[in-house]
Amino acid sequence: MAEQDVIEGVFLSAAYDLREIFAEALAPHAETIRLRHPHEIDDPETIRFALCWRPADDAFLPYPNLRLASSIAAGVDSIINCPSLPADALVTRVRDEDQGDVMAGFAAWHVVWHHRNMRHHIVHEAKHEWARLISARMKPPRETPVGILGFGLMGRAIARAVTAMGFPVVAAVRNAPRDAMPGVRFESGEGAAGRVAEQAAILINVLPLTAQTRGLLDLDFFNRMPVGAALIQLGRGEHLIEADLLKALDSGRLSSASLDVFDIEPLPAEHPFWADERILVTPHQASDCSPRRMAEQLARAARDVVAGRIPETVVDRANGY
Repeated sequence: MAEQDVIEGVFLSAAYDLREIFAEALAPHAETIRLRHPHEIDDPETIRFALCWRPADDAFLPYPNLRLASSIAAGVDSIINCPSLPADALVTRVRDEDQGDVMAGFAAWHVVWHHRNMRHHIVHEAKHEWARLISARMKPPRETPVGILGFGLMGRAIARAVTAMGFPVVAAVRNAPRDAMPGVRFESGEGAAGRVAEQAAILINVLPLTAQTRGLLDLDFFNRMPVGAALIQLGRGEHLIEADLLKALDSGRLSSASLDVFDIEPLPAEHPFWADERILVTPHQASDCSPRRMAEQLARAARDVVAGRIPETVVDRANGY
């Protein structure tokens, strides 16, 4: 196939109609890439790439020449873990600085929510009660360490936002960065996440989902955190052992939690998290990438693949990010 030919692709998602969501963003790239639903494809052998989000287990089977599976967002775990993903297919994700800033604002808001016990005011406003908190019980930001698990684009953006508000940050990293970031300390190497937990009055999780991070947020982990600490869970639902979070809250080890991601989504209406006043639930909306940026990076990655190049947005399938 010549690089200038229109490159054939397929939408693969068991959760959403990706054409409906991204048609407008993809339109400017119609001379480079064409995407269709599986039932619209006459010759599966022409398909070179897929735009994916939570593909079905057998989604990739019909396409013997597919060499690229591109996520619509930063997360790729549902693609990498798909049983039918070809062994030689490259996986790419969206890299969007704007998405990092959106995530940072969301995380910073939740830091303030827990640090200032803002739920108190919501509860008393509903009762029309003037109920001030005793400020002497609140530690200032500089005495309230914020831990960050995951220090990629999202984690770095969160660190910048949180340190700007005066909170010291300690972040878990595989290898300590060469360049210092003001207000940020690092725990690196094996056991770094646990050492961060031991120091964090407020812990923010933005880790990718890997074999090593699945189920990381369990009771043993929570018991390493300072008494009365708060959790802000923005990574993947599979990081959290939900029953253990409730145990940690009931014991007083944790005082509160913000949860944006869940093992089952949408979160079932009967789930106990909804009615628990210690938990703030949001519907997996901490950050959304720009559809325009996604479409630009998808078209560029498709061109790279047919030309034999490695896309700059490729992920390491072994590491999961």
